[in-house]
Amino acid sequence: MRIGVNTRLLLSGKLEGIGYFAYQVLQRITTRHKDIEFVFFFDRKYDKDFVFSDNVKPVVIPLQARHPYLWKIYFDYLLPLYCKMYKIDLFFSPENYLPKAKSLPMICTIHDLNFIHDNSFIGNGLHQKYFMKYFPVNAKNAVHIATVSSFSKEDIVSSLKINPDKITVVYADGNACDADVSQYDLQTIRDTYAFGKEYFYFVGAISKRKNLVGIFKAFDLFKEKENSEVKLVIVGNKKWWQGEIEDTYKAMKYKDDVIFTGRISRTEIQKISAASLALVFPSFFEGFGMPVLEAFRSETAVITSDVTSLPEIAGDAALMVKPQDTEAIAEAMQSLYKDRELRKKLIEKGKQRAEFFSWDKTSELTWNIIEKYIK
Repeated sequence: MRIGVNTRLLLSGKLEGIGYFAYQVLQRITTRHKDIEFVFFFDRKYDKDFVFSDNVKPVVIPLQARHPYLWKIYFDYLLPLYCKMYKIDLFFSPENYLPKAKSLPMICTIHDLNFIHDNSFIGNGLHQKYFMKYFPVNAKNAVHIATVSSFSKEDIVSSLKINPDKITVVYADGNACDADVSQYDLQTIRDTYAFGKEYFYFVGAISKRKNLVGIFKAFDLFKEKENSEVKLVIVGNKKWWQGEIEDTYKAMKYKDDVIFTGRISRTEIQKISAASLALVFPSFFEGFGMPVLEAFRSETAVITSDVTSLPEIAGDAALMVKPQDTEAIAEAMQSLYKDRELRKKLIEKGKQRAEFFSWDKTSELTWNIIEKYIK
């Protein structure tokens, strides 16, 4: 049995949501099933660390698929050709993209359908058109679909008209803590990232979907009411910075108290989380929401949205707010700043909630899907 795998998002030093999901799941599946041969299809030079086991054969398809026109060439023409060349028996994709090969059994992972609900959540019009056309096609062509929350499953069923029996929720997890949080020198972390002051933090893509506009406005309201030295640390690349997000930031009264770190390692994110007052993550749309679990594991409090998958993932271990309500976000920040007992209570609940999720469970559930279609 030879399984082909779409590994174009395994990018050294640039593992984000779906790429990190792929890394964690594929690492476990390939090392635990040595009797299966896996062919990893990359769209560029790969890091040898992503060849997890001797039963993995890395193959580079020489076209970096990072634009709708290139996606079409890559998935409709090149990838089917390479699947045939390497005699692939089954194809697995940790994202929605699949080769145009209807005779090949294919399994994909759909993390969310945010572009259907608000086309401003993604890039330009070409991206929107491609997603609207090919997400339904790939969902239909897949023999089975994995997804990361019950919310996403219900959304796939209703939005793409897919039989629910064809979809399995495998969940996901966050970044595992690589150190005992209690051993961190929290003041040193504050000195490093926030001029020695207390701070709230956000981590994720700096985009409209993540509600940076709401966070900036809420932070201004919080500062006006509390007159404190608390900072706001923003972790992430300014990918969609220009426009409303940048304009809102420039109009802030307390913008000098906002600190941007850019992209940093997961270990450093863990440190920032552990030393913070709370994660502020009032996203408009999430298929899962890894930062919430990462905050739980770093033993910090969480403010997040009461929409999409976030209540499902956070349970009762976070302060829930409506993402459009900047007053509510500011009040949640006030509560966690002033009420240390509330923070302590949420931290304990968060540690317990995080135990429900694990990459081992995700990998096992994903493999169970694949195994059904192995001949």
